[in-house]
Amino acid sequence: MKKVLKIVGIIVLLIIAFLLISAIFLPKTVHLERSITINAPAEKIWPLVSTFENHTKWSPFLKRDPNTISTYEGKSGTVGSVYTWKGNNDVGSGRQTMTKLEEPRRVETHLHFLEPYEAEANAFISLSPKATSTDVTWGFDSKYAYPMNAMLLFMDFDEMLGKDYYDGLVMLKQ
Repeated sequence: MKKVLKIVGIIVLLIIAFLLISAIFLPKTVHLERSITINAPAEKIWPLVSTFENHTKWSPFLKRDPNTISTYEGKSGTVGSVYTWKGNNDVGSGRQTMTKLEEPRRVETHLHFLEPYEAEANAFISLSPKATSTDVTWGFDSKYAYPMNAMLLFMDFDEMLGKDYYDGLVMLKQ
């Protein structure tokens, strides 16, 4: 029995060592974005992306829990306004703060996820007007300090969230 415990202990130590060493070489940032072209001028799209109340009309995440409790603080569509949510395990809970508005080109927000795990990210929506349409890009950037970046070995944000971001853009387009 002692021999088995010793072997298990060595295996656990090797796994921990592998994770810690791997984390040294892994990136410490995550970037995700999706884009779509909408046949409308940026001025028509701007109201849908510049207020949290309108975000909820096309958010793919709220489809996962229609009973999500949402609250809003501050003046809608201004820097400093806040959106909070609390939903089921698929939606979790958190807080999103409007940090930058460049009408009608760019919206930036800071996300603070509380559940199912605590994390932070900076999200953006950019509008690039074309002759008769607008390219809309929705994305986020997040940082993970060593050794927490080791979780990036097991998490593919592109796979986890890429489809949701694209689906949200499709709903925005509609």
